[in-house]
Amino acid sequence: MSQWRTASAEELARNEKRSGWRTIRNVAPYLWPEDQSWVKYRVVLAMVALLASKLIAVTTPILYKSAVDSLAGEGVPPLALGAIGVTIAYGMARLMTNGFQQLRDAIFAKVAQSALRQLALETFEHIHRLSMRYHITRKTGGLSRIIERGVKGVEFLLRFLLFSIGPLVLELLMIAVILFWLFDVWYLAIVAGTIAAYVWFTFKVTEWRVKLRREMNDQDTDANQKAIDSLLNFETVKYFGAEAREAARYDVAMAGYERAALKTSYSLAALNFGQSFLITSGLVGVMVLAAIGVQNGTLTVGDFVMVNAYMIQITMPLNFLGTVYREIRQSLVDMGEMFDLLEQPSEVSDKKDAPELAINGGEISLENVHFGYDAERPILKGVSLSVPAGNNIAIVGASGSGKSTIGRLLFRFYDVGEGALKIDGQDVRDVTQTSLHDAIGVVPQDTVLFNDTIRYNIAYGRDGATMAEIEDAARAAQIHDFIQSLPEGYETAVGERGLKLSGGEKQRVGIARTLLKNPPILLLDEATSALDTETEMEIKDALARAGEGRTVITIAHRLSTIAEADRIIVLENGQIVEEGTHSDLLDRNARYAQLWLRQQSEDELVA
Repeated sequence: MSQWRTASAEELARNEKRSGWRTIRNVAPYLWPEDQSWVKYRVVLAMVALLASKLIAVTTPILYKSAVDSLAGEGVPPLALGAIGVTIAYGMARLMTNGFQQLRDAIFAKVAQSALRQLALETFEHIHRLSMRYHITRKTGGLSRIIERGVKGVEFLLRFLLFSIGPLVLELLMIAVILFWLFDVWYLAIVAGTIAAYVWFTFKVTEWRVKLRREMNDQDTDANQKAIDSLLNFETVKYFGAEAREAARYDVAMAGYERAALKTSYSLAALNFGQSFLITSGLVGVMVLAAIGVQNGTLTVGDFVMVNAYMIQITMPLNFLGTVYREIRQSLVDMGEMFDLLEQPSEVSDKKDAPELAINGGEISLENVHFGYDAERPILKGVSLSVPAGNNIAIVGASGSGKSTIGRLLFRFYDVGEGALKIDGQDVRDVTQTSLHDAIGVVPQDTVLFNDTIRYNIAYGRDGATMAEIEDAARAAQIHDFIQSLPEGYETAVGERGLKLSGGEKQRVGIARTLLKNPPILLLDEATSALDTETEMEIKDALARAGEGRTVITIAHRLSTIAEADRIIVLENGQIVEEGTHSDLLDRNARYAQLWLRQQSEDELVA
């Protein structure tokens, strides 16, 4: 058992390292993109400013030493500047060091922000390309937090790749050479030993802290997911008086985050103290050597001050190294999840050089279609169906019979397992998804609206639609008069998911949106099943007008809404068991007639 645990831990470490290098490889191209010369130009200028800052920084303590020696009467200031002149030169050198650093950051800021924006956009676009199967299993709150943390880590990682390790090593080497050249090998030995011990300690402790950070991220994601989920279902929470229950559930998640955050804070305190101990030990060691040299007369007071200045200058990049390594490991953890998301394959994708769908009437055909969301649970079992262009076909059946699945396959949320689904003789798998989606308008059972105005939600049907076109679509959906009666008219906000509107009002907005899209094919997926009888009849009239001149597939549970369809298809356990007109199916006195009589009886009981 112990061998198994060891192997698993080693495999986890290897995967983690691969993930870190993968993240660096994915981010590095943003520093030197092939098609953006302005980025390369800014990167080069930033590097020049960086090198100028480092060169001035390593010579500044020499000016400090000269000023001290001049004041102590132990040396001649360089270039006969005098003590005051050297002091001013020292101040100017410090100012220039900081100035070049700020110039570097200002030049590089546009590169970093551009990369951040581009990566955020790529992530957003990729999420929209993922399949329906992924989106129905995702957790919105956790997903948003993964993207937020990942994108925030981009800028830091870019700065790390460009400004940290190489320049830091260069600065430490220059200081080490100066100490060896001006003093002796013992100074170099203490400095090298301090740096080696500091780096080893920092890397070891930080690796341990990364695991704690990952645990904290997991708890943070879980708590955020529970909060978002509860707020999205605010109405349900109120229905069941579950505010205290939701608060307790959220508090349990936050308690887990609190424990993980405390571990992270405690480990950070231990890391900082250990780093301070090692740096202070090295500083004291070098200063003792310098103090002995001053007492022996081999060094001046200026030398003592210069050694101190160099040691302090070493501590700054070393502390920076600790911070950089700690932050970069944390950024890699944060960004790793985001790149996992970017590498999530799209289950449904266009073929290479796929043509656009060419509509010539809008005939739809299913040819021996087999499909199941899970391989072990088939939904459609060899369905063959032809919908002539301009016809109104209704698909009915009990829950779980597969009627809504046909609608999802038509829109290509999933690909069929066997067989083919074609529009005007073109397999939907062979054309672009964009052109397919443009050709189909959908009015779903639950019309979900954006938290924006009525005008925005109707205009969503077609980008660039004029106000006159929006109003025409609203009139066709029989909602224009209602909108005009509102105090703010078309600028009325509908609230989260359209909750400020009634079910019938939302459906009419959804119909108006689809009419504005003006698609040749219309899919009505139980568009009236959640409405009362009066509203249902009003919506039915609007839908009838919406279907004029189009190929219409109506997926219905209430049979009274589809009695006038050109043909009715009855599904049972994923297979077509009957088809015909309403009157023909009633005359057969089979499955459709049974469903009809049952619903009539239920309606009489309700009445």
